[in-house]
Amino acid sequence: MMENTNSTVKDPIYLRTRREPFEYGLLPIPKLIFTDGFTTLGSLKDKLIQRSTSSVRVDSSAISETVQISSDQARLVLDTLASVLPSDSDPLVSAKPDEVDSVGVNVFDLILFLYIQSYKRLLPRTHKDSAAVADVWPSTSAFDGYLSALSPLQLVRSNSRKFMPSQADEEAHQLSYLQKHLANILSLLAEPLEGEGEESLALPMERFEHLSFLIQFGERGSGGLPLSQAAPFFANSDPDMPAAPVSVAQVHEWLLQSITDALEHITERTSAKENGPAGAGVLDQDVAMTDANVASTRPSTSTRGLIFIEGVSKSSFVKQAADLKGSSVKVVNCHDSVIYILVPLRYATVYGCSDATIILGAVGKAVRVEHCERVHVITAAKHICIANCRECVFFLGVNHRPVIVGDNHKLQVAPYNTFYPQLEEHLSQAGIEASVNLWDEPLALGVIDPHDALSHPAGVSDVQAETATRLDPDQFTKFLIPNWFAGESPGSTTENPFTVPEVYVASQLKNRNSLVDIKQVLGEISLEDAKKRELSAALHVYFKDWLYASGNVRQLYCLQGD
Repeated sequence: MMENTNSTVKDPIYLRTRREPFEYGLLPIPKLIFTDGFTTLGSLKDKLIQRSTSSVRVDSSAISETVQISSDQARLVLDTLASVLPSDSDPLVSAKPDEVDSVGVNVFDLILFLYIQSYKRLLPRTHKDSAAVADVWPSTSAFDGYLSALSPLQLVRSNSRKFMPSQADEEAHQLSYLQKHLANILSLLAEPLEGEGEESLALPMERFEHLSFLIQFGERGSGGLPLSQAAPFFANSDPDMPAAPVSVAQVHEWLLQSITDALEHITERTSAKENGPAGAGVLDQDVAMTDANVASTRPSTSTRGLIFIEGVSKSSFVKQAADLKGSSVKVVNCHDSVIYILVPLRYATVYGCSDATIILGAVGKAVRVEHCERVHVITAAKHICIANCRECVFFLGVNHRPVIVGDNHKLQVAPYNTFYPQLEEHLSQAGIEASVNLWDEPLALGVIDPHDALSHPAGVSDVQAETATRLDPDQFTKFLIPNWFAGESPGSTTENPFTVPEVYVASQLKNRNSLVDIKQVLGEISLEDAKKRELSAALHVYFKDWLYASGNVRQLYCLQGD
């Protein structure tokens, strides 16, 4: 803990974990998980350093051969690291898709990334009536009982996020993990000095800064302080003169105390929220939203840059850049709705939604879609991971291969199919290349996620997840985003900036020509008035049936707020 010297009242600034590596940086690749802490990773670090460049960076080839994973998996490691590194100035973060291999990653960032692959996520809280929800989602897979901790329909039954771990729960869990493993982590970053024992290991300031991959001081989303400026032993270092390395024992003692202070602060904050109605309004950063509609819905916003959009049901939700002040969005427990988030973001999560269409603007880091059923997701992003979903369609403009993990069924991928006036501006802000779209190259990993805390049947850890298939071109349509705010938010985008494959363009043209032919035939038919009314009624009935069968009735919810 340290004091905020920029305030007239010196408020304490607590250590926080960076949630991004734990939420978006865990890969279900067994060979990346090292349970013996320092032993194996210490040897790997030495081998990687031997193969590194003068700037201590390694490419995917070195990672593949040293860690003994496939070239595809090594490239995925680089892509995932690029999405969770703390500094946008790192060369890997700013590299274009075809430059990633040549740029590579810093060895010490890679070692920290590999270390936290042993992390186990916090389990959802038990429902008070577990028997009532046990059979909500019928089992169609031998693994369902192990993998589906909370299905979309179970989320509906619980009707709130109170059975999911809160942000405070997750942060405390992450802090406790770091507290337990801190000695190993520091040893992996340290360099030896003369002498023996623990005192012979020291941390130069440059290596100490790599801890910013996992921790920071200050509010999340605000950038916080440079880690070396938060540490008393580096805080007043002369930038023109390298600071002397600090013993690992000293760093360990200071960080352990900072973690203890942070955990106590979380406990106090949680207790105040639970025990005092007056304090709850101030302290609750996890306010739920239920039964939202286009006119009244307001997202709950955390001061840490995370916005929750929750409980939207049978309505539409529309937000633009001016409406959302945050870098990350979580769409949770939304059903039978259309959700438009036309905003440049860093991270986005879609969790526990069903029978919905969700449009995410430009997501510059990573998207994760998990435990969803019959959902259409339309997004432009650098990186997307899909886990434990069923009968979902993803319309993608992505610079990296879509990653498929867990227990999935009947997933489909298709090229990006929409635009809105500010899209190209948002793509530029997010660093997304519209000329590169790997939507049709999904990479399927394991059906078992070793990072959850569930027990799994023996012998299934190497079973590959069911991959996604390409959407039939005859089912592909453009998605029209209504231009509600034409005068308020001008933009230059007038068409889809991503290239649509010719087979999909040809199918659209064929369908359009068929529609023209049908309209012409109907216009040329000579019928009595009674027959015309009968034909019109029949067309309306079949059109209504199609609206409900296809799910396109959700688009009519957009009109409810008008």
